[in-house]
Amino acid sequence: MKPPLPKRDEPYRAGETALLVVDMQRIWLEPGADPDHPERGPDHYFYRQTASQTIPNQQRLLAAARANGVEVLHTIIQSLTEDGRDRSLDHKLTPIHIPPSLPEGLPIPALAPVGDEIMLPKTSSGIFNSTNVDYVLKNLGIRYLIVAGVLTDQCVDMTVRDAADRGYLVTCVSDACATITQERHDIALKAFGGYCWIADTDAVLARIEALGKRA
Repeated sequence: MKPPLPKRDEPYRAGETALLVVDMQRIWLEPGADPDHPERGPDHYFYRQTASQTIPNQQRLLAAARANGVEVLHTIIQSLTEDGRDRSLDHKLTPIHIPPSLPEGLPIPALAPVGDEIMLPKTSSGIFNSTNVDYVLKNLGIRYLIVAGVLTDQCVDMTVRDAADRGYLVTCVSDACATITQERHDIALKAFGGYCWIADTDAVLARIEALGKRA
């Protein structure tokens, strides 16, 4: 008999679990840093939501991952070249271009990589389309992928769907993600919920901390 298929919400396994933090960059998260949206002041929903909930919850996830042997990876939108000639056609048309020399393109200090945590620059919405993350995750022996970041209905959405298609058991941490409005966030979670286990930070922390107890 074939072994039963795993459940999307089955417990994580030590040595097979990674946390992927998506696009938590200064240019998106610091009011006034995004030149394409000068109309969004400090009181805009997105900035209030990320400052009050998304970032603090990601800090909790990072602390738990680092303390319990969970691999941590970061991805940022960043061109490989200063003039952006390597960007995807979509990013050229949008246009989105963050040169490698731009300080605002790096993660915010509160969520910056620690030690030798892996950070992968990408030039598309989907990290699996414009980086070697699948190769890296498989080399690391990862089966369970925890996803948190921005924007819920864009880069997070692509990450979840593409990871599921490649055979990872994906968790999307609902209150550690955000997008431009609450409505867009809620609609996105409903739309890609069939590809992952959607859980809040407290539930995911309990799963991560359980790994340390079993070690």
